[in-house]
Amino acid sequence: MSAHHPEISRQNLGDAPGIKGIRWNMDWITRPLFGIALAVVAIWVLFHDPVYFAGLVALIGIPAAFEWHRMVSGGKPHRLTAAVTAITLALCVLALALGMSVLVSFGLIALGVAACAVLALQRGDDPLWQGLGVIYLAIPSLALVALRTLSAHGALVIVGLFIIVWATDTGALICGNLIGGPRLAPALSPGKTWAGTIGGSIIAALAFAAFIALLDGAPGLAFAVGFGFSFAAHGGDLFESFVKRRFGLKNSGAIIPGHGGVLDRMDSTLGAATLMALLVFTIHFNPLIGVHS
Repeated sequence: MSAHHPEISRQNLGDAPGIKGIRWNMDWITRPLFGIALAVVAIWVLFHDPVYFAGLVALIGIPAAFEWHRMVSGGKPHRLTAAVTAITLALCVLALALGMSVLVSFGLIALGVAACAVLALQRGDDPLWQGLGVIYLAIPSLALVALRTLSAHGALVIVGLFIIVWATDTGALICGNLIGGPRLAPALSPGKTWAGTIGGSIIAALAFAAFIALLDGAPGLAFAVGFGFSFAAHGGDLFESFVKRRFGLKNSGAIIPGHGGVLDRMDSTLGAATLMALLVFTIHFNPLIGVHS
């Protein structure tokens, strides 16, 4: 879920100087509509059997894998390596959801990386970028499923994560267009501004604090946590922007109206989910700040 800031043209209204209006484009309609639809599906599945959630993650991974390998293949055949990545992702998340050891999932990821690298070498492609696709997609997908299946109140943990990412995206879109100002990283993504980045982080922090308050947690600490995790979301967005710029593409795909490709929609989630799982399973961080069983 990425914090893209599409340019919105402005024009003077009337004769009064300094009074400007926004000429709304279709992104302001299609982005929220499809974003809400995706959110409803994700949350509905989230509160059912964890295997269903793993299945949804695996399903989303199919177009994401094809988008990644199309991006980094430079016009070379990529369907076989994309299929290997999609199958690897599906197997590793379903194995974890079915109760197998996480080591099995990591072993499958290692095999997928090796297979993609070998296929790339056979056709004279770059094995680094092809193998990286498995890591880039499978590790965050495994992180999401692990948070759902292995952490306390896993469904609520992921809802909180989604709130941070979605609020970061929405806040960055609104603040970036309404405030404008200096660009954050023009060499990577000319549309992103400092105002959008900071504004998105503040809105994410407020949204997450409100969510934790509803659960009778500690909203003050939650504000700080939401603010921090929003930068992991920004980082995921910027990494995908770097890859697209590196290979001369504007969007990873066009499957989702108003959002571009699946990776354009999921890039922020990939970064934030990986960080959250790392903290939860290494230092036993509780993402539901102050919420008791």
